[in-house]
Amino acid sequence: MTLLGPDRTGRPVVRVAAVGDIHLGEDCAGLLRPAFETLPGCADLLLLAGDLTRHGTAAEARVVAAEVASIGVPVVAVLGNHDHHADEPEEVVRVLRDAGVRVLEGESTVLPVAGHKVGVAGVKGFCGGFVGRSAGEFGEPEMKAFVRTARRSADRLAGALAELEAHGCAVRIALTHFSPVPDTLAGEPPEIYPFLGSYLLAEAIDAQGADLAVHGHAHLGTEHGMTAGGVRVRNVAQPVIDHAFALYRLPLDGRSAHPSEASAPTPVPARYGLG
Repeated sequence: MTLLGPDRTGRPVVRVAAVGDIHLGEDCAGLLRPAFETLPGCADLLLLAGDLTRHGTAAEARVVAAEVASIGVPVVAVLGNHDHHADEPEEVVRVLRDAGVRVLEGESTVLPVAGHKVGVAGVKGFCGGFVGRSAGEFGEPEMKAFVRTARRSADRLAGALAELEAHGCAVRIALTHFSPVPDTLAGEPPEIYPFLGSYLLAEAIDAQGADLAVHGHAHLGTEHGMTAGGVRVRNVAQPVIDHAFALYRLPLDGRSAHPSEASAPTPVPARYGLG
């Protein structure tokens, strides 16, 4: 893998390209390929933050797979709610993995970059709301199951991040579809915030530590946010970033303390948008 060069402090960096909510259908073949083929010159990996398809069919997954197959950088993905709609997420995952995509659900992966370990922990996540305005595990079985789904997802994210710590990763990234914080939902109707993410994801991220959290799902939200513990959060839903991908730089010196704004992830527009 290649590096663009050191950041402003002279430290080496990993360049992380990310996008979510591309919602490719069978009529979208070749739409993103020209942009993704530029990635070896500007990024070390590509993160896909869910809702890769419109309805979660295997045929749509094959379109996504063709867009990212053999593009010259590792591709790591989580699924989104759209990718579950046709009730065949296992087939969607199989198609993507056959194309070389590392699809995570409560799992982690470690990538070598310039002699360092870069780790990604991924989970789709779930809804439920945020502190002070969240669903509780009380009452009817349906409500308990709803909240337990969110809690299990957050627990799996915490476990995956802990694996990255055990591997001694210089950089750790949390990749989800649902949002861990309300900050990046600004612009969405407040009434639907509980269906766009869960504070439990942020608690998992803060408990285990990460250098960056990336999510999608909130099409009308905003890009920048932060957990209560100071982990930077980026909403990379394609309607938000308005490009084929956003690009962030993270220091590779193994220091996971909160970076200064000068060395924080900085979005760099891709040369190709989606129109």
